[in-house]
Amino acid sequence: MTGTYYKFTDADRRTNGGFQWSPVGEWTEIGKRARRTLTEASLCTRQVLHVTDAEHLLAWSRAELYEVEVDESRGIVVGRDKIGVRRARLTRRVEAWNERTARLFAADCVERVLPLFEKERPNDKRPREAIAVARRFANGEATREELAAAWAAARDAAWDAARAAAWDAAWAAAWDAAWAAAWDAAWDAARAAARAAAWAAAGAAAGAVWDAARAAETAWQRERLAQYLSGAALDDALLGPRESAGGMKP
Repeated sequence: MTGTYYKFTDADRRTNGGFQWSPVGEWTEIGKRARRTLTEASLCTRQVLHVTDAEHLLAWSRAELYEVEVDESRGIVVGRDKIGVRRARLTRRVEAWNERTARLFAADCVERVLPLFEKERPNDKRPREAIAVARRFANGEATREELAAAWAAARDAAWDAARAAAWDAAWAAAWDAAWAAAWDAAWDAARAAARAAAWAAAGAAAGAVWDAARAAETAWQRERLAQYLSGAALDDALLGPRESAGGMKP
């Protein structure tokens, strides 16, 4: 494989299972005595280190993000959204990924599909206010109490809305963009927004239209995330995206 590998971890380079990667620059090795060729089934064992690539970063979220160098000579297996290896090292922490950028990214994702809610409930401003508070909180301009209140109000709006694309968009605003944990907010908001865009395009019908709409929204999210990781998105982070899903204006 070619390209850059990545690893999300909790604080101090620990995974959600408690495993700790070596410090940046030092090799981490696992399954030293393993002689078997790595297979897709290996991804579900503790005999591999898990990394991913830029295309699948949206599937994962933790407090710390690192670029990774992989020793492919020791074995590598590629799964649907993760890659298993036996030897790798963290080469650089991506400092652009932090609680602020995670929350701003979540707000961007939800704001693109918010018109789906406002089309049906134009006078209900609770979800949009939740996004605004989430942005202010990310920039140190709102308290955690204000964030919690906005989350609760948008949650109520989600339950009040019809169970359709509008409900999905409001749900994303309520439970995700204003969620207390920034890492959960980022990825849950992205998934909910992509689902809302697909619902708006295809309704309840599955198939090519649904898949294409969801893929298109996910592609936008992937590009937006790349902009945050490079620092390019911070200049307009307070304003958010200019266009919403399906070409509708907020």
